[in-house]
Amino acid sequence: MIPESIAFAFVAGVTPIVGLWSAVAVGFFAASFGGRAGIASGAAGSTAVVMVSLVAKYGTSYLSAAVILAGLFQIAAGILGWGKFIKLVPHPVMLGFVNGLAIVIGKAQLSHFMDPITGAFLGGARGATMVGLTALSMGLVKLLPRLTTAVPSSLLTVGIITIITKLFGLPATTLMDMAGAETFRGGLSMVPHFGIPAVPWLAAPLQTLAVLVPYAATMAAVGLVESLLTLQLVDGLVDDGTRGNTSKECIGQGLGNIFSGLTGGMGGCAMIGQTQVNVQAGATSRLAGIAMSIFLGVGIVAAAPLLGQVPIAALVGIMFIVCESTFAWSSLRVMRKIPRADAVVIVLVSLVTVYKDLAVAVFAGTILSALSFAWKQSTNISSSESMDGAWKSYKLRGQLFFGTTQNFSELFDVQEDPEDVIVDFAACRVLDHSALEAINGLAARYGELGKRIHLRHLSSDCAGLLERLNGSLPPYEFIEPDPLTDPVYEIAESGSVYEKVPPPKPPSPPEEAQPSTVDNELDEVAS
Repeated sequence: MIPESIAFAFVAGVTPIVGLWSAVAVGFFAASFGGRAGIASGAAGSTAVVMVSLVAKYGTSYLSAAVILAGLFQIAAGILGWGKFIKLVPHPVMLGFVNGLAIVIGKAQLSHFMDPITGAFLGGARGATMVGLTALSMGLVKLLPRLTTAVPSSLLTVGIITIITKLFGLPATTLMDMAGAETFRGGLSMVPHFGIPAVPWLAAPLQTLAVLVPYAATMAAVGLVESLLTLQLVDGLVDDGTRGNTSKECIGQGLGNIFSGLTGGMGGCAMIGQTQVNVQAGATSRLAGIAMSIFLGVGIVAAAPLLGQVPIAALVGIMFIVCESTFAWSSLRVMRKIPRADAVVIVLVSLVTVYKDLAVAVFAGTILSALSFAWKQSTNISSSESMDGAWKSYKLRGQLFFGTTQNFSELFDVQEDPEDVIVDFAACRVLDHSALEAINGLAARYGELGKRIHLRHLSSDCAGLLERLNGSLPPYEFIEPDPLTDPVYEIAESGSVYEKVPPPKPPSPPEEAQPSTVDNELDEVAS
């Protein structure tokens, strides 16, 4: 958590100590009140990049104020239950999300191999030390779990690399070198002040909100998307029979951001890389996140000089292993076996995550997946025709919704059909308002030619909505209900339209014949 918090603090344009205390605040409250145990939250890069321009234009006070407002937005989303919509995110989007995030985390580590002055790769002893210790760190993270699981391998790795660096006097870059001695001086003077950010809330409220709301809303959305996707990921990794609560996660993240803002922090969200480390180490309880926050806070105050001696290479190696475990390698193996649209979604979400941000990537991938699904379904409506005396029957198959209404209207030969036409919906589902309008439009086409259309096997609420949309059914449109065989389903229609339509009822089984009085009398005589 420490190197990432420091790095993302630099990204946001604030001091490293701000990033560290933000990890303490967000980590504690998200772990205590969030929707899933095992999630590690802190100062995240996805939210930091949102605030870069705000800090550059208006300063750190506006940053903290925006973080508080973002927390309020997230709590509101939790109370309103908006977190449940994360369930609409398709699996290809999840794969693209984890792949893109693994690449982003990996790219962030490459900066540690660069000379901060020249921008070139480190050379000489420092470069060799950085590469060697990073490789050793990666090897230890993989090897140590085979020797012992009593202590998390990542923690042992950090200790071993630090000791080796000190014993051999290696020229390794440490956390103190990266963040400055001021960040790791320790003592109670490091504790942040608690209070409302100094922005003109009362002097110019509208102008202040006009500046804060766009940044706060974006940060809230980005933070919730990453947090809720991380929650879903942990649900898949931890097979403990429980599922995460999305509303609680929204509220927990919101509380963390509010307290982060009140302490002058930069906010944050759930961090998938640190969560992977957490889960892989077996830390799947709320106590893990709370302990991380407490130890980090105590460490900043009491053991900051010791923390400052940890080599960056040890942490970079751990993060490279996190990248390796985060990336969905299976997605590469199945790329040629899955539908082309799903493959495009995986690649698109990965690229947008790398070059734009997570929220845009998820929204773009979800929209593309929805359009792809609608297009596939739009081609899956058909009918079989038959003659029953002088009547013609169309038996429909498939889904009737906004994407199939055009194909639906082309199934019928209105001009050549006889005066009475049956449209059987037994194998078809009417899904939305566009479908209702398509049925009424078809009936109107037959009515203009003096023909009649008979609608069979519609759900009861579908029949009621058709009549309600017309005011009353026209003389050429007949709905012929059959309680024993009509299907039961609801339609995606607005509440105002459903106002006077009774809910659909399942078909009642036929009543058994009751014995007559004569049968009873005969039974008595026989007895």
